[in-house]
Amino acid sequence: MAEKELHPSIKQFKEFVRQNPKLIQQVRNGDTTWQELFEEWYLLGEEDTKWDPYRAENQEKQTTKEETNTGDWVSRMMTIVKNMDPEQLQGQITHLSQAIAAVQGVLSQFQGNQSGNTPKGNEGPGHPFSFRKD
Repeated sequence: MAEKELHPSIKQFKEFVRQNPKLIQQVRNGDTTWQELFEEWYLLGEEDTKWDPYRAENQEKQTTKEETNTGDWVSRMMTIVKNMDPEQLQGQITHLSQAIAAVQGVLSQFQGNQSGNTPKGNEGPGHPFSFRKD
């Protein structure tokens, strides 16, 4: 089945969205819908000041902010590590180790049962229901 040819205004809107990827984030965050964006774009045009926060130039500023935030993230992680109680951390590691050992024990039991006790064809009961007379 052949695809329908899109209306030229829809093609232009798609190109506008590709040039301004922050619009995609707005829709994904649930702040607006594609229909609302298209209607505003169609009525206002691409050059309206409404679109300034979404322009690609602002994207470069955002990248610089993200690099700064990465440095902040590292400093926050260092602060968290400094504030950790070593005894509490050791206790958590011990509990985790015990839980892993328990899971390994259960798995080894199942693996032992599978390899050693393979069911044979005629060892089961002859009839699935056992009827007894009183």
